[in-house]
Amino acid sequence: MAEKIKLHPVTPHQKRIFDITDRLINEDIMLLPTDTQYALACTYTNKKGIERIRKIRQLGKDHLLTLICDSLTGISRFAKLGDNQFKVIKKLIPGPYTFVLPATKEVPKLLLNPKRQTIGFRVPDYPICQKLVEELGDPLIASTARHPDYSGSTGNGTTDRLELFRRFEKQVDLIVDNEQSLPSEPSTIVDMTNEQPEVIRAGKGLDKFLEVCAVSNLTPVEA
Repeated sequence: MAEKIKLHPVTPHQKRIFDITDRLINEDIMLLPTDTQYALACTYTNKKGIERIRKIRQLGKDHLLTLICDSLTGISRFAKLGDNQFKVIKKLIPGPYTFVLPATKEVPKLLLNPKRQTIGFRVPDYPICQKLVEELGDPLIASTARHPDYSGSTGNGTTDRLELFRRFEKQVDLIVDNEQSLPSEPSTIVDMTNEQPEVIRAGKGLDKFLEVCAVSNLTPVEA
């Protein structure tokens, strides 16, 4: 049964951040709130944890995983960024976006799309995520917390966290409870590997993304 740790969504208690960080270093996996949906997460070097997340989500090897970073500097360490990519991402983070980018050699092969050598990147506008990554000094690897027979949505645009917890409490080691319902709308996923960005999934923050692209003389295409 997973241990539950409560954290304030805006001002998370620092000692509890330390406790969660220690658990992550010890290769635990957790259920984590973000600025969009809950995520299954662990340290990006935790091979067993990553396999556990894939198994829980029933994911294939080519499914997009996401590195949760704390800044553009963090992204730059793990992604190959051109000028246009840099300018667009800089204007949108932190925020509800997942950017698909070519990976550098810093990214373990286990995390990559085997055909394209790409991975997703996020910098959530969410203090809990930011504090954890900052304390770890490394990114988290994450996948949206969808249960095979339950989406987590209440049907009114929010996530029923208690039901979500019940579904995952025997599959993860740690549950971070912010004691709030979060919007069930997912992040907007954008493939930034080509000259023009491609919207893979329209989600939260899409309008702002399109505005930034227009100012940057980019014309996004839809998948």
